[in-house]
Amino acid sequence: MRKTELMILLRVQLPEAPGALGHVASAMGAVGGNIHSLEIVDHGPDWAIDDFMVDLPTDVLPDTLVAACQAIPGVRVLWLSRHHTSWRVESDVSLLSRMSEVPGQGDQILTREAPVAFNSVWAALLDHSTDPVTVVAASDLAPDFAVDGVAALGDLTQLRTFELPAEWLPQWGETIVAMAPVTASRTIVLGRQGGPAYLNYELTRLQHLAHLAN
Repeated sequence: MRKTELMILLRVQLPEAPGALGHVASAMGAVGGNIHSLEIVDHGPDWAIDDFMVDLPTDVLPDTLVAACQAIPGVRVLWLSRHHTSWRVESDVSLLSRMSEVPGQGDQILTREAPVAFNSVWAALLDHSTDPVTVVAASDLAPDFAVDGVAALGDLTQLRTFELPAEWLPQWGETIVAMAPVTASRTIVLGRQGGPAYLNYELTRLQHLAHLAN
């Protein structure tokens, strides 16, 4: 078994045509990439955007993976980011099952599981009925929200996604966030450092799961 230290999230736009996905998978395999999971995140009349979670041998650079994909006509790599090898994509059905196992704590379970389910760095569940806003639950890598950090998030009652500039909290870089109300007073917030952007499909998924978590 090969030693793997690097897991890559690759967001790829490819033609909506027979064989296109196979060509991309073959290109990844040709440079040593091992696809762990694949998720379709958006599509149009003649294109699709897929998220690939791929591990690479330690002697293969991520740029090699990008070059192999973009050598295919009509294929564009939109985003690449590195993740810990323990990250994996879970199905929404499995997540819903875990949420239903503990009545009354679905929103907290969703918060803990959301970084994996949405390929994000962190998640936090905020109660904005209190002053100051209370952090009800948070994943391991979530920011330590101070008053200024919560203020930077703006309106917590709306489903939306937007970019926070560098230093929105001390020592934090540019962050893409997505948020969805869970109840009238609680909102789940997800964060990705630098990207990729949350697509409409992902925001709809988050809204659906947030609704089912209360």
